[in-house]
Amino acid sequence: MWHRPRPPILVPMSDTSGKQQNTAAFYGQAVASFSVAMGATAVGIFKLNADAWVRAFLGIAVLYLVTSAFTLSKVIRDRQDAATSAYHPFEKL
Repeated sequence: MWHRPRPPILVPMSDTSGKQQNTAAFYGQAVASFSVAMGATAVGIFKLNADAWVRAFLGIAVLYLVTSAFTLSKVIRDRQDAATSAYHPFEKL
C-alpha cells in the first residue's frame, strides 16, 4: 500500500556564532605595518632639523597618540563584545 512521504523536519538555525579569528597573514601584516609606521616616524623625528627639545616633544606626542589609539580600539572592541554576547563566567575562552 502506498503512503505519502513525510514532510521534512524543520530545525531552526541557531544564532550562536563562533569567535572570529584572524589569519596569521593578517596578523603579520598588521604588526609589520605598525612597525614600519613607528620606525618611519622615529627616523623622521630624529632627522628633523630642530632643537633636541622639539624632537623630544614630538617623540612623546607620538607615543601618547599610539597608546591612546590602542586604548580607544580596546574600548570599542569591548563595547561591541558586550553588545553581541552576554557575560558567561564559566565560558571557555
